[in-house]
Amino acid sequence: MKTVKGTFEIKLEPKPGVFAEGVALNALTIDKTLSGPLSGTTKGMVMSVMGGVKGSASYVALEVVSASLEDKVGTFVLQHNGIVDRGQASLTVQVVPDSGTGELEGIKGTFDIKVEDGVHAYEFTYALP
Repeated sequence: MKTVKGTFEIKLEPKPGVFAEGVALNALTIDKTLSGPLSGTTKGMVMSVMGGVKGSASYVALEVVSASLEDKVGTFVLQHNGIVDRGQASLTVQVVPDSGTGELEGIKGTFDIKVEDGVHAYEFTYALP
């Protein structure tokens, strides 16, 4: 496994809410521009919901990454699973198995996100065959 670090800019656009039995599900599109050893763009969809207690929520997302990774070009899909349980956050973002194309075919990995002082950063740990 190899780890690379970089930054990204993100644009979220809300879509009309979906309501199921009194629960408001929020939908957003996601567009990112990645910079660093993993550079390119992403497009995806986010679904989120707030829990009944302040500080509790969940979100899931799928995001198609079209990028160059250390001079290898292709695409792959990231799956996000985020939970906030009364203020305690947990986030897992991983490459969907067998979603890689081009020179990124067979890629596996995890994508950690950090936000400090308004700057979005990633740490991508991956393996290629």
